[in-house]
Amino acid sequence: MTTNVERYQRIAPLYDFLDGPFERSRYRPLRPKLFDGLSGQLLDAGIGTGRNCEFYPPEAVVTGIDTSPAMLERARTRCPTLAAGGRLYEMDVTALSFPTASFDAAVSSFLFCVLPDNQQVPALRELGRVVRPGGLIRLLEYVRPSGQLRRAITYIWQPWVAWAYGASYDRHTEERVPEAGLEVVESRFVVDDILKMLTVRAPAHQVA
Repeated sequence: MTTNVERYQRIAPLYDFLDGPFERSRYRPLRPKLFDGLSGQLLDAGIGTGRNCEFYPPEAVVTGIDTSPAMLERARTRCPTLAAGGRLYEMDVTALSFPTASFDAAVSSFLFCVLPDNQQVPALRELGRVVRPGGLIRLLEYVRPSGQLRRAITYIWQPWVAWAYGASYDRHTEERVPEAGLEVVESRFVVDDILKMLTVRAPAHQVA
């Protein structure tokens, strides 16, 4: 079975090209919204090729992680400040090496729709651990739409996105948030009924 790391090592040279039409028409306008109201020490979990870097708050100090060395290599080019500061790490979001409460907030874009079902809660728990008590975690994710036409289209696309990205429209990340000990502050669709932005709050007191 192909792992997600193997998938992204394979697709990294083509990733920006394949994603280009969606980036220009759909993702780019959404990326600044990931950082609304966020500042201080931020974690970009699943930084990929660094598409978020252009939109980091100027006063923030951002750290990026990804499991794919090939994707990180492209992020180093696109995110020179992070690269120069040694703040790009090869790391699994389900087993973060950072101390508890290292960050004021965290973001991820299209990470949880890639994570298998059994990694959803561990990843959410780890983000909740490394964010300060009461800090925010903002996620931008695909979901299975309810509209009949868009829903049919996602079923047509599903074999490709699963093969290329290990992604699914049926991860149900929002439903896993309480199980991870976190709280959904806001849940809203940002593109039709297919792209959702979640704002999640870490617990006010870290569990020992």
